[in-house]
Amino acid sequence: MALPRRRKLHYHRLGSLVQVASAISGTLLLLFAFLSFFFPSPDESEHFHLRHRQTSFNAVVKDSVSDRNSVFKIPSTGGKLDRDIWSSKNAKFFYGCSNASARFAKAEAITHPTRYLAIATSGGLNQQRTGIMDAVVAARILNATLVVPKLDQKSFWKDASDFTDIFDVDWFISFLSKDVKIIKQLPKRGWRTWTPYTMRVPRKCSERCYLNHVLPVLLKRHNAVQLNKFDYRLANRLDTDLQKLRCRVNYHALQFANPILEMGKMLVQRMRMRSKHYIALHLRFEPDMLAFSGCDYGGGEKEKNELGAIQKRWKTLHKNNPDKERRQGRCPLTPEEVGLMLRALGYGSDVHIYVASGEVYGGEETLRPLKALFPNFYSKDTIATNEELGQFLSFSSRMAALDFIVCDESDVFVTNNNGNMARILAGRRKYFGHKPTIRPNAKKLYRLFLSRNNMTWEEFSSRIRTLQKGFMGEPKEVRPGRGEFHENPSTCICEDSEAMGKLKADSRHKKHRKLDDSSRKDVMVSDDQNDYDDNDVPEWPDLDEDEDEEEEDESGSKEKHLSNVTGSDYGTVISDEPELEAMLSD
Repeated sequence: MALPRRRKLHYHRLGSLVQVASAISGTLLLLFAFLSFFFPSPDESEHFHLRHRQTSFNAVVKDSVSDRNSVFKIPSTGGKLDRDIWSSKNAKFFYGCSNASARFAKAEAITHPTRYLAIATSGGLNQQRTGIMDAVVAARILNATLVVPKLDQKSFWKDASDFTDIFDVDWFISFLSKDVKIIKQLPKRGWRTWTPYTMRVPRKCSERCYLNHVLPVLLKRHNAVQLNKFDYRLANRLDTDLQKLRCRVNYHALQFANPILEMGKMLVQRMRMRSKHYIALHLRFEPDMLAFSGCDYGGGEKEKNELGAIQKRWKTLHKNNPDKERRQGRCPLTPEEVGLMLRALGYGSDVHIYVASGEVYGGEETLRPLKALFPNFYSKDTIATNEELGQFLSFSSRMAALDFIVCDESDVFVTNNNGNMARILAGRRKYFGHKPTIRPNAKKLYRLFLSRNNMTWEEFSSRIRTLQKGFMGEPKEVRPGRGEFHENPSTCICEDSEAMGKLKADSRHKKHRKLDDSSRKDVMVSDDQNDYDDNDVPEWPDLDEDEDEEEEDESGSKEKHLSNVTGSDYGTVISDEPELEAMLSD
């Protein structure tokens, strides 16, 4: 009797253990499934943000309000911030100043009567603009009369426009008449047209370089010289009066021709009719740009084949490591990432966006996440009819000029690359009041985008605001002398020191009051101060520095750091690829 009872008790205990083990195993399996769902593998996490063609992001945007269980909920509003998102802090204390000094002689006093300088520019609209600006200064250095520059009609852009089609030539000549004598064409020599001697000068040619190498040729070759492929052929650092002359050319003398100006104003007016404020976004997500970047955007084999076919057009283009390029900040942000950055910076779904862009790779499917975040989405093609744009459609430079005007007049300008249009507009917006100009800190942002699904929106947006400090177009954000002069025209920006001094004194007074108050109560910490330590203090923007470049000798034998020359952040451009260089220039 005792033996069967013990056996029965043994089986009962064994059954209980099996039930407990089964329950524990089931719980562990559920926990594992939960963790797998919310914390994907490193490989999946690393590439999740690149798959902008998949529907997962759209589902997050669509259900962000209703899905209360989502960790990364994207709000429809920009939230409450302690700053004005439509203006730059302290901008009112800075202003453009480009008047010549008393010692800068008038043109009529220093111009040699039979010495002529002609210029043939290179590249797209904005690269040519830098050439025109430098051509005026070069003529002044040589005490020569400048012939109105010839525009590039043979490059990648294949635009047959001449100077008078793009710019107001009469205004250009009259405005600069006290600085440089300018004529529309070379005079005749007897019955023959004066044919200038053609030559090229090295990149970043200094004032001494022009005097030592171009002036002797001018004197020998019948006093007329044409400098070809004139882009970035003048040193970045010059005498103060010459730098101010650059500013007078760029910000005052170069005005668009009346048809372009009127159409541009109409586009701006139509944006203003829709909203008091608007953002202009220079997206630069064209197939050519992506192919050159060598980055991976999550399109799989199809993307690899399509962009690979474009890359084959450039024999000297090196194959890049996509992960390395992204780590170094050389990959343009996807439209989705641009939208997330803007929302984190405080711009809600009611904000109107004007997009200046060519053909976007992937078309509407690529733009869908950005449009989901910002439904009020426009371009010149959507706010103007084909009939209105008709006279410009066949000319890439004239179309680019329209985008330039709308971007220049915007309340906030966002650039997704560092080409010539972005740099010129950044400098122009500093000169005319430091209007906000946002440049993504791509080198730091990429890691944040990788891990965004493992944090709350509040944590993500706070980190975005922290990492973007120094990349928002604020006064004194970039050290004087850094970057290209037309991007950072520090010589031509003056400070109202008296008003600024008063502001600093008031600030010190408030600071002392806060310190006194802190002894009696806890001090509130703003959201921008959360979640970062001293190691997270923003770096200065990663602009090219002249001091890092190898100085070229006066023969122009060295041309190091051509990425600085073409204004691209996406690697070094090979100088024997004219189509590639021109395509990336704007």
